[in-house]
Order: sequence, then structure tokens, then C-alpha cells
Amino acid sequence: METPFYVWALTILFVLGLLIFDFYSHVRTPHEPTIKESATWSIVYIAIAILFGVGIGVTSGWTLGGEYFAGWITEKALSVDNLFVFLIIMTSFAVPRIYQQKVLLVGIAIALVSRGVFIAVGVTIIENFAWVFYVFGALLFWLAYSQVRGGHGDEKEEGDSRLIRILRRVVPTSDDYDGQKVTTKVNGKRMFTPLLLVMLAIGFTDVLFALDSIPAIFGLTQDAFIVFAANAFSLLGLRQLYFLISGLLERLVYLAQGLAVILAFIGVKLVFHALHVNEVSFINGGRPVDWIPEIPISVSLGFIVLTILVATVLSLRKSTADARRAELAS
Repeated sequence: METPFYVWALTILFVLGLLIFDFYSHVRTPHEPTIKESATWSIVYIAIAILFGVGIGVTSGWTLGGEYFAGWITEKALSVDNLFVFLIIMTSFAVPRIYQQKVLLVGIAIALVSRGVFIAVGVTIIENFAWVFYVFGALLFWLAYSQVRGGHGDEKEEGDSRLIRILRRVVPTSDDYDGQKVTTKVNGKRMFTPLLLVMLAIGFTDVLFALDSIPAIFGLTQDAFIVFAANAFSLLGLRQLYFLISGLLERLVYLAQGLAVILAFIGVKLVFHALHVNEVSFINGGRPVDWIPEIPISVSLGFIVLTILVATVLSLRKSTADARRAELAS
């Protein structure tokens, strides 16, 4: 689908408007959000994302609408996994809870810009080099294996610590926070506060996360507008979701395995699509492999939702059982 320029412009303005609204209504005055506030606004942003998808389905057909919902749900699930690392960064820098909202909002803004660049580059590559679907498929298989092997444990934490050490060496930083300020004076010398480092760490970390999320959504749709919209609406509301489920994150013990299944499934879908548009000379003589089935978007959407539900239910059951055993043992 060739999306008209005005639709792109209105969507980008709408996303920017939501970010500005978020800043002035919630973030400008430092405070720790209550569970009620976080839950209310999480529901609002999810409702906005769903209404946007319904709008796509009504105006452009439910094939594109289904692609949007499959992409949005996948990106949302991957963003929940990202929250583990955000939690580690916040803990490493001992960021006061009342300032964490601002850090997350700036990080989300950086992520939107960086993902926009990734999407633009990805679309250009895909339009000119069909063989890149094989590369994306292989990358997703490797990422699925990495999820199972590493999850959200020590490897991510070590990588995050390395990033923090590099940032501290490059950016002259004070030892203490100065409210919400990103600069302060120490002995008459202007320095950055740790708040800036946290924003940079979260923003740069999300750039790395885009390496798995962008190929994943290109496995579900090659429409640039759908890819951008699904990414944007999965990131909006991430701040509220962080405060809502930060206490629940450690209970999602099978989230990594669930994401691995989803990434592997999309990897298979990408390889099948690559075979359908095949131009690689040593595969079927450079001709498309027509007998390989295309996986319809309805199957993809159902598989993704079912996998997330199963991983969540099994995680909560295991966490509850472990807590009961620990209670009995004590």
C-alpha cells in the first residue's frame, strides 16, 4: 500500500502530540505514579493503539489491519522484555523513582527517532535486495536462540554495565543528582548529572533492541507505514507500563522462551517469503519456489497472541508455586 503523505504527516504529528501531552501532564512535575495512574494511562494508550488498528482495517482492509495488530503485539511483547534492562539501568544509577518518568520519556523519544531511521534503511534495502529476507530470517533464528540461552539475565546486565562505564568515561559527570537537571555546577565547573547518562543509556540500549524488533516486524509486513505505526504505538505507553509491571517483571520467568518461539516463528515466515521472491541463483536456479506455502497474517496473529498468553500463564503459575514453596520452607 502506498500511504499518502498527509497520512504520514498526521500520524507523526499525532505521535509527537501524545509525547508532548505526556510530558506536560505527567512528567513535568516530578512524582512517582500510583498503580491507579499507571493502569489508567496504560489502558488509554492500548485503547488508542487498538483504535488506530481498527481505523487501518476499516479504511485500508483487514489484511493490513491484521499486519498492524500482529506487528504491534509482537513489538509490545518485545518492549516488555526491554523493561528488564531499563530496570537494571535505573537500579545501576540509583535513579530516584520521582525522576524515572522523565528518563523513560526521553528514552522513548530517542527510540522513536532511531527506529524511524532503521525502518527507512530497512525498507530501502528490502525494495532493492530481496535476498535480505534470508539474512533477516537467519538473524531471527539466532536471536531466538539467544533469548532461550540468555533470557534477560547476566549477559544483558554485563552489556549494560559496559555501556554505562563507556558513557561515564566519555561524558564528564557529577556524582550526585540535582533534581531533574541534566547539568549542574561542581566547584564552579559545569558538569552533566547522572540523569543525562541514564537517558543516553536507555536511548542507546533501545537502538540495540531495534536490531531484533525491526527484522521481526518486517517478517510480518513490508509496508513502511504499518512498520512505523506498530513501533510507535508499542513504545507509547511504555513509561506507564514500566511503573505498572515493574514489580511483576521478575515473575515473568518464561517470557524469554515465549519471545524465542515468536522470533523463530517469524524467522520461518521470513524464509518462506524469501523463497517466494527468491533471486538467489544457487536456490532453485534463482527462480521463486512456488510450492512453499505463505503463512497468512491471521495465522501469524493467532500464533503470537497464543504464545504470549501461554508464556504469561505458565510464568505466573511457576512464580506462585515457587513463592508457596519458599513460604513453606521458612
